[in-house]
Amino acid sequence: MGDLIDETADYVLELASSQRLSILIGLLTKQYTPTAFAKSIDSTKQEVHRNFSRLEKVGLVKKNVGGTYSLTTFGQVVCTQVPSLVFLSQNRRYFEEHNFGDIPHKFQMRCGQLANSQYVKGVTKVLETWKSIYKNSHEYIYEILSEVPLDLIEPLIKQVKKGVKFNYIFSESAVVPKGRKTLLKKLGFDKLMEKGLVERKMEKNVKTVVVLNEKEACIMFPTLNGESDISEMLYSDDPMFHEWCLDYFRYCWYGSDVFKESKLKE
Repeated sequence: MGDLIDETADYVLELASSQRLSILIGLLTKQYTPTAFAKSIDSTKQEVHRNFSRLEKVGLVKKNVGGTYSLTTFGQVVCTQVPSLVFLSQNRRYFEEHNFGDIPHKFQMRCGQLANSQYVKGVTKVLETWKSIYKNSHEYIYEILSEVPLDLIEPLIKQVKKGVKFNYIFSESAVVPKGRKTLLKKLGFDKLMEKGLVERKMEKNVKTVVVLNEKEACIMFPTLNGESDISEMLYSDDPMFHEWCLDYFRYCWYGSDVFKESKLKE
């Protein structure tokens, strides 16, 4: 085991360079000669040649006929892990106060898909972004909710009345504002359910909040003490970010229970 750890440490050392990481990421989409890559990043030929040689020595890249380099299979797999490090690094301060809660390990391993995202802080900005996701929807709105901001109900129903499919998962302990039932009745929520435009399920305790339409998504991770937090979010219209959120919603949807209105209290 000690030898394996030492060997792995050597590989990590090779990744501990912004230029060598840039080379690996660059080779994901294109083959380069060291000279051409040096020009693309405005660096010296000598330094880039040295880093290509180091990556080749540990088996992350290989030299092709004609002098270009490409990733080895090992290098390709290593690159799939780099976005996870990027995501955690760029959101380090956020994760000093938040964690992944009860999100399954298989989704945590894919957190690199969330790397291309925008950090949004403050309840007002969060709710405005949330409303924007509603407004931009044309096919569906999916949500996993720990609480229901009252001023989001009307813009949501407005979209559903246009034919947008609405599926959501409520927490049994959801914070439900006073007047919710009255407002839903006034907006004809029951009729929308009868038409099949609204489907809902329930989880015992929602910690991670997710909101998405067919192109955009946002996610709000729980605090370190396990409480949901909608005062900060990560938002993106990046396809990989959206795929992660959609897959997580579907995972939760198929594992959720029947919705029971009687469990909610205003």
